[in-house]
Amino acid sequence: MTHATEIQKIDVGDAKIHVEITGEGPDLFLVAGLGGRGAFWSKQVQGFAEHFRVITFDHRGCGDSSPDKVVYGAEHMAEDVLALMDAMGIEQINLIGHSTGGAIGQHIALDHPERLSKLVLSCSWAGPDEYLTQLFRTRREILISCGPLAYLTMGTYLAMPSSILQPQMTSARAFMEERLAAFPGLEVELSRINAVYTHDLRSRLHHIKIPTLCIGSADDQITPPGFTEEMGELIEGAEIHLLDRGGHFCPIAATEPYNARVLMFLKD
Repeated sequence: MTHATEIQKIDVGDAKIHVEITGEGPDLFLVAGLGGRGAFWSKQVQGFAEHFRVITFDHRGCGDSSPDKVVYGAEHMAEDVLALMDAMGIEQINLIGHSTGGAIGQHIALDHPERLSKLVLSCSWAGPDEYLTQLFRTRREILISCGPLAYLTMGTYLAMPSSILQPQMTSARAFMEERLAAFPGLEVELSRINAVYTHDLRSRLHHIKIPTLCIGSADDQITPPGFTEEMGELIEGAEIHLLDRGGHFCPIAATEPYNARVLMFLKD
């Protein structure tokens, strides 16, 4: 069954957020990562809409939401999720946060636990180590020195398994055109990169009491599986699940096992 999608522009005070709503049932927010676009979840929306009212959105400054200059860390982005919930009249949600979206979910779970019923931390991390810090500093330098095309190309190669990526790249330029068109601008992207490698809640995650699933992939090169295991160990009672493969973009590259495991947790 294909569920119709309603598109709204929702005013959160200082920005208008592009929101897409699909299906009926308990509210489920899908929160994208560094790219900030709700379209990241295209392979989850219809399947999850069989059981939930699925809400995706473009982060401020990204996609079809209001242009903006900077974000001030994952906590700032979490405030936008709460403002969006308030504007939509939603008291409590299930939340799936991928990568940076998982950092956003951690802040909400710690500071506003009453707003979440269940939390999925997808290919996310509790705090940086030298590996993650150097990776994102290098990506930052590539963006500044070589420009958005080189930066986006490197990010795509890191995030997607070669077995998925190679067959799609009959023309590298055509493949990257859509990503380049969605690039939010240098200042916004630099602020979002900074939000990644300054996120550190290791000392607080043990306070999360919401039912939590930490899911990742064994071949993730951006947030390696040790980050998923660490979150699961820090959060009391959290479930940990590692897919055999799928890379950092496992919701796209390993859709069937990813969706099945997440739905098993959310529906339990």
